Amino acid sequence: MTAERVYKIGVLPGDGTGPEVVREGMKVLDAASKLCSFRYEATPLAYGGERYLRTGTVLTDEELEGLKRFDTLYLGAVGHPDVKPGVIEKGLLLKIRFGLEQYINLRPVKLYPGVDTPLKDKGPEEIDFTVVRENNEGLYCGEGSFEDKGTQNETALQISRNTRRGVERCLRFAFEYTRARGKRKKLTLCGKTNVLTYAWDLWERVFYEVAKEYPDVTTDYAHVDATCMWMVMNPEWFDVIVTDNMFGDIITDLGAMIQGGLGIAAGGNINPEGVSMFEPIGGSAPKYTGKNIINPLAAISAAGMLLDWLGEKQAARMIEEAVMFVTSKKIKSLAAGKMGYSTSEVGDLIVDFMAGQPQKKAVK
Repeated sequence: MTAERVYKIGVLPGDGTGPEVVREGMKVLDAASKLCSFRYEATPLAYGGERYLRTGTVLTDEELEGLKRFDTLYLGAVGHPDVKPGVIEKGLLLKIRFGLEQYINLRPVKLYPGVDTPLKDKGPEEIDFTVVRENNEGLYCGEGSFEDKGTQNETALQISRNTRRGVERCLRFAFEYTRARGKRKKLTLCGKTNVLTYAWDLWERVFYEVAKEYPDVTTDYAHVDATCMWMVMNPEWFDVIVTDNMFGDIITDLGAMIQGGLGIAAGGNINPEGVSMFEPIGGSAPKYTGKNIINPLAAISAAGMLLDWLGEKQAARMIEEAVMFVTSKKIKSLAAGKMGYSTSEVGDLIVDFMAGQPQKKAVK
């Protein structure tokens, strides 16, 4: 991207501690823009629990359409204690993911120096892989029905819809990402071909068909249960994992735990041809709201991912280096109230480290 580029960013602080961590993410993003000579226009979007309680509206179709004017979206967290679970998640998160065709959920699983992992004898060298999760299909389509509801013969049907188009575009993204990542160039398909024979017959067939176009990428397959075992026993075996919506949801939470917890995990909801959205993985943590003690590093890392996606590679690298410095040299813990610093002070540490580093030639 050229220095003259102005990025339009829609900012959704959300609920609970979301606004606090987004504030620090925007603080870091602003510092990166000055250091790396790019500009941005941030538009706050007050969608979330408070608005729903006030108006009864989560996100209208017109508002969803309006999100298409942005280059990218930055989300804090959703979830309000006074709103029934699922209302905001479905009405905002899923509506954006499906409505903007953010068909990839991209989840780096990387253990930073100084961060504790529950895995014995594993360190940053062993825990560094990425999960590519299909984000628009599968069991999360919301299709299904009841038969004889409320009777002893009741049957609940939940449909997992997987289309050739949806599966193939996810797999092609995964192959391209594995190649560009430039590590071991190994892509693992995670599924359940021995039981879920319809959906995973499609996934497996398309996986190996597309693989023929990427002779430089090594491929293998693992059942989802085995994948969970190996993520715990031998996480170093993985480079990039590609999987469907439900399995991806499960293994990325496991990934967050082995990289140190939700306080450090960030992800992106990607539409390679449209508007993508980046967010910390953790929830809104309402009990910590307003106390200035929540860990903002996941949100800051999400801001780094956002910039990397926009093409600001130097800025993204600077943010990640600053996060690694803070985890290894400064904070005592990732837990809220136990970092040794306040939320805003952690953001300041990141900015100070970035400002003190020699500027490197921009990476295009």
